[in-house]
Formats: sequence, structure tokens, C-alpha cells
Amino acid sequence: MSWNPGIEPGCPDQVGVDAIETLIIPRARDLGGFEVRRALPAPKRQMVGPFIFFDQAGPAELLTGQGIDVRPHPHIGLGTVTYLYRGDFHHRDSTGADQIIRPGELNWMVAGRGVSHSERTSAAARTGPNSLFGIQTWLALPESHEDVTPSFEHHAKNALPMIEDNGISARLILGSAYGEQAPARMLSQTFYADVELAPAARLPMPDEHEDRAIYIVDGSISVAGQEFAAMQMMVFRPGDRITVAAGEKGARIMILGGATFSGPRYIWWNFVASSKERIEEAKAEWRAGKWGEGRFDLPIGDRGEFIPLSD
Repeated sequence: MSWNPGIEPGCPDQVGVDAIETLIIPRARDLGGFEVRRALPAPKRQMVGPFIFFDQAGPAELLTGQGIDVRPHPHIGLGTVTYLYRGDFHHRDSTGADQIIRPGELNWMVAGRGVSHSERTSAAARTGPNSLFGIQTWLALPESHEDVTPSFEHHAKNALPMIEDNGISARLILGSAYGEQAPARMLSQTFYADVELAPAARLPMPDEHEDRAIYIVDGSISVAGQEFAAMQMMVFRPGDRITVAAGEKGARIMILGGATFSGPRYIWWNFVASSKERIEEAKAEWRAGKWGEGRFDLPIGDRGEFIPLSD
């Protein structure tokens, strides 16, 4: 698919460094031999458009028989996105979804009023050495959709639009950008794409979205002559035309954003809400453990254990 002819890359040197509103250095967390780096929420920036949580998971190398086991746990008020570069996850949730996700595919789960899910390395992957590397994000839901019925969508790699031109290869994961539309149903304006850039390739950021950010997965990019390296997130000032240039070894980046939310969200553990009362209600229901009687049930096929509340 060709580059949208209405988009012309600008010159990175014409953009001032002050176009970067916030520079985020993700915090590293060791989860017992498995490291994640959290870019959102950050002390100086809670959200970019609807994106309220952004974790780089791995890269991690695992021995035969080993895997990642994220036990069943609850969510409210958000949509979760799993996107992998290496490895796999076996996703099960209380909507009845049972899906293995592999690199380049999309799992989009809308928690709404309440859902639980687990993510585990598949049995097939554990038969030999395996690895895991990917990005997990949450998108806050607008107030009008906080209590929607939970849902799940899986979209194969070949269902996600590809945009390719002049050293740029971009897979649109969510929302709209560059004249293309990803298949998952969105509840607010957004865009999210996996972009690979050849050395010195230039990428114009979508300018139809108010909030825009870049997370560098590998390599480096420059803005106004200043270079930024892997595992950094740049949030750009609204309204500016932004073009970034890949470094001498190229780059792999995630671009993300959308409409600015009308106000901040409360976030506690795995819950996101527009009010503290919603979070307290969810905490009480998960603690009570009356599966299937209220907002929460356990995933079908993975009901043997769950993560309890931490307080």
C-alpha cells in the first residue's frame, strides 16, 4: 500500500526541540527475571490521548519449560492492547475469549464495567527455549462508555493496514492515520502504529490528532538535530507539524495518540475510572469473589487461581 499522497515529509531541522512537550524515560521494573519498562503513566504526563498505560515487556529469553504466567486479574474502564515482536501469549478472559497472539497480531479487550483475563506463554512455546518481547498498553474509555459490556477482538497480522514508502514500513494497529483505518472498534479518536524506518528515513507524524507521541523501541531518531535513543518516549506539542528522521542504523518506533481527554483518570492497580467511587466498587466486588454474580467472573478455562487485591 502506497504512502498517502496528501502527506509530504517536512524537514526535521525546521522543527524546534521545544516541540517536544515532555520527554519520558521509562522506569524499569524487575518482575522476577523478567523486566518491564513503564513509560505511562509518568510523573509529568498521565496520558497521551486515551493511552494511560504503556509498558515495554522484555526482551526476555526463557529456557525450555519456562514461560510468563500472568494469572487472572480484573480490569474496569479501559481497553487493553497486546502487541508482540517476539514470542506468544495465550489470552483467556471472562467474555469467553480464548486466543493465542503472535507477533504482528492484535488482541483488543474492552473491559468496560468489568472483565478478568490471564496471559500465559503457550504450551507449545514452552516445549523449547522461547522469548518474549512486546508492548502492552491500556486506553482509558470515555465516560460515556465506561460501563459498556466487555468485549474482545483479535485481528490477524494481514488484517492490519500496512503503509510503505521511501524506507518506511508502518503497520496501523488501532485507529486512523495516513488515510488508513485499522479494523478494531474504537470508542474515542486514536492512532497507534508499529513503524520501522531505514537509516535516514523521514516520517511525518499524523497531524489530524491533537495528542501525539513516539516511543523508540530500537535504534534512534532525531528531532531538530537532536538525537533520541531506544527506550525513550517523546510527547509532542499539539498543532505542530512534526517530522522525525531515523539514525544511521535505522529505528523501530511506536507512534500513538488521539484526542485529548476532557480530564484526568483515576488509576489504581488494574482499574481506571473517572471517579474514585467506581474504583472502590470494583475493589469490593473483586475482593468478595462472587464470580458471575456481579461485574466479575473468572476466565473460562483458567479458573484455578487468580491475583488477589494487594490491600
